[in-house]
Amino acid sequence: MGDHSSSQASYIHLVHHLIEECIIFKMGKEECMDALFKHANIKPVITSTVWKELEKENKEFFEAYERRREEMPTEKETAQRIRDLLARTKI
Repeated sequence: MGDHSSSQASYIHLVHHLIEECIIFKMGKEECMDALFKHANIKPVITSTVWKELEKENKEFFEAYERRREEMPTEKETAQRIRDLLARTKI
């Protein structure tokens, strides 16, 4: 019984660590769930459950994180800014 509990705890710890990596890459919950399913074969329900627990434990962090993510320009906006900058710059 102890080995099973230990392996479950290890798995949850792994998912926790991978979610932290997703956060470093500025991913949202849905993006993280997709990435972990695609690249680590972790079921989205597992990622979602661990993410929700992390949100409960770190409410202020996740509120600030989501605010920062909302303020970030989209990839399309960033590409347009680069095109505008290049158009104004003589190379």
